[in-house]
Amino acid sequence: MKCLVIGVESTAHTFSVSVVSSDGEILSNSKSVYKAPPGGGIHPFEASQNHLAAAPSVLTEALRSSGTEPGDLSAVAYAMGPGLGPCLRVGAVAARTLAASLGVPLVPVNHAVGHIELGCLLTGAEDPVVLLVSGGHTMIIAYSGLRWRILGESLDLTLGQLLDQFGRHHGMASPCGRAIEESASRSDHYLRLPYSVKGNDVSFSGLLTASKSLLDRGASFEDVSYSLQETSFSMVTEVTERALAFTGKKEVMIVGGVAANKRLSQMMSAMAERHSARVLAVPLEYSGDCGAQIAWTGVLAYESGIEVPVAESTVKQSWRLDVVDIPWRG
Repeated sequence: MKCLVIGVESTAHTFSVSVVSSDGEILSNSKSVYKAPPGGGIHPFEASQNHLAAAPSVLTEALRSSGTEPGDLSAVAYAMGPGLGPCLRVGAVAARTLAASLGVPLVPVNHAVGHIELGCLLTGAEDPVVLLVSGGHTMIIAYSGLRWRILGESLDLTLGQLLDQFGRHHGMASPCGRAIEESASRSDHYLRLPYSVKGNDVSFSGLLTASKSLLDRGASFEDVSYSLQETSFSMVTEVTERALAFTGKKEVMIVGGVAANKRLSQMMSAMAERHSARVLAVPLEYSGDCGAQIAWTGVLAYESGIEVPVAESTVKQSWRLDVVDIPWRG
């Protein structure tokens, strides 16, 4: 019997609600995004206030556009973590209230697992090496033994933070990835920058410092953007290739907000071709944070019997995906 799950995402700058069916149909995906001031990043309290104000209308729109009545819902899923505490709490309260009022199960979802599982649904990936790159994550991941396992990660900044902090140094407002990609496309002049791969992990802090310094010394934003992308993307491509060779898998899937970058996909495709593997990138509409990732993973978890009593539900600002059991892939 087909079930319907509504998912609430509120880990950072996005408050999003989606209704997804157990056959994988995304019926709605409504959202409101907090806009940081130019030169500034996400302020957790201000973002949470945006979420609080937007929650009623986003929830109403998600139900309306999906053609779903509240009584049709089988469960309510919410992003329990990881994320910004004030933002997570807004989504948790909304989900608890809805689940309690409808008398349906409340399903906790790990935000990072949500990116991966939605990516698998939308791309058709079956057993991929995953590159998760966003403002909150930079990880190379593969499934084994009932869990998604981390084969490499950033030791400091995430790739999304690298791009955002560089863009903010230039006076932009987060998120900056798309503007940097556009600027980089107007240059092919590479400026030497630090390249830091340590085992199968990467480090971006020195790269950020050097990129800011080049700007401050008068280098063009286009040239530094191009050089920053080429260097950071080469780093994550190298460690992803090592994971691909180690696991012998034949799929590489890119998920997270930075998955929207076309240059990153080009570099990953060239790498995967050497291993007779295919590259799959989540569609642009769903590459960033969205309720669909929580709702679809909520479907999988709900059908596996995962739920939490409303009175005992909580949020986890730090919650690594490699401690989360994935029974639906067993």
